[in-house]
Amino acid sequence: MTTATQQDFGGVVRRARARGEIVVQPRMGFSDPALMRSGLAAVAALKAATAGTITVDSYTRLGDYAALRSALDAGENLNGYPLVTAGEQTTRKITQGLADDGFQIQVRHGSPAPLDIVRAMTDAGLCATEGGPLSYCLPYSRLPAAESVENWRRTCELLAALHGPDTVPHLETFGGCLMGQLCPPELLIAVSILEGIFFRQHGLRSVSLSYTQQTHHAQDREALTALRTLAGEYLADIDWHIVLYTYMGVFPATADGARRLRRQAARLAVEGHADRLIVKTGAEAHRIPTVAENTTALLDAADDLTAAAGNPLPGNDDGIHTVLHDARTLIEATLELSRDVGAALTGALRRGYLDVPFCLHPDNPGRAVSRIDRTGRLTWLSVGAMPLRPGPGPAALTSTELLADLAHVANHFDGLEPRSPLPHQPHLDSGRNSQ
Repeated sequence: MTTATQQDFGGVVRRARARGEIVVQPRMGFSDPALMRSGLAAVAALKAATAGTITVDSYTRLGDYAALRSALDAGENLNGYPLVTAGEQTTRKITQGLADDGFQIQVRHGSPAPLDIVRAMTDAGLCATEGGPLSYCLPYSRLPAAESVENWRRTCELLAALHGPDTVPHLETFGGCLMGQLCPPELLIAVSILEGIFFRQHGLRSVSLSYTQQTHHAQDREALTALRTLAGEYLADIDWHIVLYTYMGVFPATADGARRLRRQAARLAVEGHADRLIVKTGAEAHRIPTVAENTTALLDAADDLTAAAGNPLPGNDDGIHTVLHDARTLIEATLELSRDVGAALTGALRRGYLDVPFCLHPDNPGRAVSRIDRTGRLTWLSVGAMPLRPGPGPAALTSTELLADLAHVANHFDGLEPRSPLPHQPHLDSGRNSQ
């Protein structure tokens, strides 16, 4: 590392924002080092504000290195880059000469036990990654939440120790993407902010706060506004920015449907004042995208962002106060449990103050139930023990209703259901509890 800008992921985003640009970033990962290098170089060369991604393969995420070696010996193509086993020199060759004050590389993984990954990453000269003690534990593992909290404490402290004149380590919370879909925004915002506070408590000075596009454009815009407001309140003493994910649930199967959904994500990024946009491709519903498909999607996104900025549409954010109030309520209820944010997070799970709908992790209370209402917004049927206004429950969904909600966005953009929101009716069954 030779200049102060070479390892400052947040700085690249901040400078782009000062120029009036939103950074676009793919979810890219290849097992072949030459292809991984080619993909990063192609993204860096685009005439747009971009960030690079090295997505780690699933064996590495799980720490199953024996299975990884067997897969590599068999010549299998992995669903990501085997960062830990690839070795420091190989990874350095992949990234050499690409990072500068306009382009940085982030390692993305999905592990509740990320120390091996982060050590391998930092050994190779990279210091930007993502995850979190709840957001990379509850959806992806059965690891006890308390163990994940300890793993992420050590990870934060490892990253924070790198801070210096030439290095500003960066950590993005995945809290705003819990389960990818059907999670009302106040819970996503609360976990995103709480994980950001956790990162700061353990030494990080540069973080990003995530939110994923959901089922209702205006509700998502309100959520992004609330997230930015709360970040300004709780994280005012460190560098932070907002990252929006293109829809993380069932993606449209048609090229036209995927394109429409991605175009709406770009408009949401502009209207919600996001600083970075995670871009998906038209191939998402079928297979891992190629380098060319990723770069085309990034250029499309950059064009869509420019078009949306040049053609602002009137919006109605009547729901912002409700989302903001409810997210703040969840944050404060959690933080009151302990001055140690990790202990507060595990305590909030035990008490049901945080409860992720449809999440089967043993430490998740599992009493909250959400639904897409007749207007297309995500809402609660039952809030369990969360300190929010009660839903209309006792409530449950039939399997047919749940599958319809899961496919709602894909079907809408593929033209398989009316453009107006479906007239969903809550399915109430007083004879059952919400679990």
